[in-house]
Amino acid sequence: MTPNCLIGNYLKPKRALTLIVSLTLTALIMGCFATQLYEQQNFHLCTDEKTACIYSPTGPHTISISGCSALGIFPVLTVQNPSINHTLLSNSTRNQIYSHISQNPGVGFRALATTLCLPVGLAEYHLGVLVRSGLVSFVRDGRYKRFFVAKRFGKRDMALICLLRHDTARRILETLLSRRALSHGELADEVAISSQALTWQMKTLKNTTLMVQVNDGLRVVYSLNGPSVTHLQKCLSIVA
Repeated sequence: MTPNCLIGNYLKPKRALTLIVSLTLTALIMGCFATQLYEQQNFHLCTDEKTACIYSPTGPHTISISGCSALGIFPVLTVQNPSINHTLLSNSTRNQIYSHISQNPGVGFRALATTLCLPVGLAEYHLGVLVRSGLVSFVRDGRYKRFFVAKRFGKRDMALICLLRHDTARRILETLLSRRALSHGELADEVAISSQALTWQMKTLKNTTLMVQVNDGLRVVYSLNGPSVTHLQKCLSIVA
């Protein structure tokens, strides 16, 4: 065998090894990039009655849920032992979301994303980061989430602000605040809804500490609970 053949046989395995190493490094880099992209696009939240988990490709993060005993509605979600890091707000999109929540307590997810012209996936990702960091908390309002700057409001305030974010409920409470007491029919006329619609609304409102209902013969008269008036006025000024 000639010297040239010996050199060629030696170089072929070396080239193959170099190629394998290069392909391996490329695969690792692409894998890291794909993982980050997947996390941003697939970040989501799910809850049950007692706990909530934030799921992402890096693993689940457990969060506790406490009930709002003051009004008997809307479980409140907060992060356990939050480690608040304000450097997170150096991200312009995240800072924009945080500022909007600060100026609009109880804003819903869809309204936030629409107002800021953010794609749903991007808004969900950055909100998840803010919740995990302890900068933002949210309250379950039926099928929806309503967001607040963490520790700025008490549970009772957050629950009432969520309630006032519903247009019809807010108009009912504003009417009773100005008129003090109205029968079922009078209140329905003032709010410009049907008697049946008012009955449906009262199923929720009567579960709070805000309402007083008195049966006067065949008439049902509604009024506000006196001690709750100041609290209602305070929260109305926030929502307005």
